Amino acid sequence: MPSGKTHLKIEAVMLVLWAGLSVPLLLREWITSSQVVLFLGSYLFSMFLMSPDLDLSKSDAFYRWGVLRWLWLPYAWVFRHRQMSHHLLLGPLSRIVYIGILVLAGMFIYLVATGNPGPRLMLSIEILLPICLGLYLPNLEHILADQISTSRRRKRRRHRL
Repeated sequence: MPSGKTHLKIEAVMLVLWAGLSVPLLLREWITSSQVVLFLGSYLFSMFLMSPDLDLSKSDAFYRWGVLRWLWLPYAWVFRHRQMSHHLLLGPLSRIVYIGILVLAGMFIYLVATGNPGPRLMLSIEILLPICLGLYLPNLEHILADQISTSRRRKRRRHRL
């Protein structure tokens, strides 16, 4: 398995490639600069704070949450490492849904405490798509790096026998 630092290096290189890809898309006006900012911001958030390794209570991603890392303990209890949390589709989706549940719980607590429902967000596909891609892609890259590493290790073992 690649180390946490190796995963970050892979994801950082891919971030540069994704940012480079956004330039011709911007020039052709297929996307807007605000969509690029949303994508890059959510990518960085996901890269550092939404790793598939959040199912380990002693991972770098877990500790990056600082005093809020306790929020991920239920996630680590529910998801065993390298099981569903490392599934290509369901893994990132599970963390996105989990964060959504935490946000909704925070909004509910705010509503109960203040009686004010808080700001209403109008989310369109133009906003949601770059955010979801930014949250999803670093997780996909992490999981693929793990799978490639595991596959190579298995091949080396077979050749030794």
